Amino acid sequence: MRITGGKASGRILKVPKGLDVRPTPDLVKQAIFNSLGGRVVGAQVLELFAGTGALSLECLSRGAARAVCVEKAERHARAIRQNLASVQAAPNALEVRVQDVFVALVQLVASARHFDLILADPPYGEKNVNQRSRSLAQRLLDDANLPKVLSPGGLFVLGHTKRDTLEIPPAWQELKMLKHGDSIMRLLTAAEPQTQSDTIPAS
Repeated sequence: MRITGGKASGRILKVPKGLDVRPTPDLVKQAIFNSLGGRVVGAQVLELFAGTGALSLECLSRGAARAVCVEKAERHARAIRQNLASVQAAPNALEVRVQDVFVALVQLVASARHFDLILADPPYGEKNVNQRSRSLAQRLLDDANLPKVLSPGGLFVLGHTKRDTLEIPPAWQELKMLKHGDSIMRLLTAAEPQTQSDTIPAS
């Protein structure tokens, strides 16, 4: 796995051994960042279920101002910190939070943190037929705290497997869908809150 663009393009990232981490493939990363374009430059970034931190590190390589990685596994968090040197970023450019994602979101809301880009490619869910998805991707979409930490006009990039059919709640507006093999990446933004005039017809 490598950095695909920016000042550290081509640098190899370390991946912890084992089957409990699934790095976002390089071709999928390239498609994501081609879609994001210049929005990465100067951005405040939050990566959830960070794993190796590849998406955050890619952002830093491409000019993001700062990134926060949330990863529950300590050994994966260590790998993220080790990989920071690969992108030639300042040590204070990356914050690694070793905790549960949904706990972290509560704390980020409480501390009034906001991010221009939120990236998440969580462990894949199971195929759901005739039932609502119970995957981590769906839980993120349903979490009321997530839109609260997204800056106005910011983007939420969510990865999931195509066998996991997600329901997009009213809090989100989907802008684009990218497909690559078994992977789907969705680009979403917080939906505009409805006003009274939107919901009640004029008499």
